[in-house]
Amino acid sequence: MPYPFRVVTLLKMPVELLIAMLRNPASTGALLPSSRALANAMASAADGADLVVELGAGTGPVTEALLHRLPGVPLIAVELQPSFARTLKARYPAADVRHAPAKQVVDSLHEQAGRIVLVSSLPFRSLPKKVAAETVDSLCRFLASRPERKLVQFTYHPRAPFAVPDHLRWQRTAVVWRNTPPAGIWELQAAPVHGAGLPEPGLPEPGHEPDLRPDRARIA
Repeated sequence: MPYPFRVVTLLKMPVELLIAMLRNPASTGALLPSSRALANAMASAADGADLVVELGAGTGPVTEALLHRLPGVPLIAVELQPSFARTLKARYPAADVRHAPAKQVVDSLHEQAGRIVLVSSLPFRSLPKKVAAETVDSLCRFLASRPERKLVQFTYHPRAPFAVPDHLRWQRTAVVWRNTPPAGIWELQAAPVHGAGLPEPGLPEPGHEPDLRPDRARIA
């Protein structure tokens, strides 16, 4: 008789991830690390960056994909769980691993020049409300200050990861079906200026979410 899904999930979960989830489930978020397909899709979204900042690096699947795809691009990997941060430092010496809150690192880079891409696996829907609100505010201010900056965020939900001001715009760029569960990849940037309050041609009106059906997105 097959095991129930939850039991199978726990059996496949890396020990370090299971321990972190039991100690601090709100900040750990996912039951399983990102699949290779999801990690590669996240890394590909950072193409063209002068600096990549990974938020919520966890056990390192996206870190590894970023280092492999963008070997000449500086990578800051941010992780709040101390055990994960130690593992990341030992496993990926080419990355600048920082054991700190995402907000603290993002705020410290506010005046940094160049095309900075934030690649986030932060579990916004399960974070404590105050932490989530402060982090979102920091991200929005960071992105609004320079139009070449962007945030890449995955979510298991059909809607955008979190609400943003009108001067920023979400766009779902992919659905990764080879992940448990399937995940949508979203990108957030400053909204382009187009006329007097008119939407950019080819983009949906603000507040209208794109369809999650496979024929409406690039599939990874």
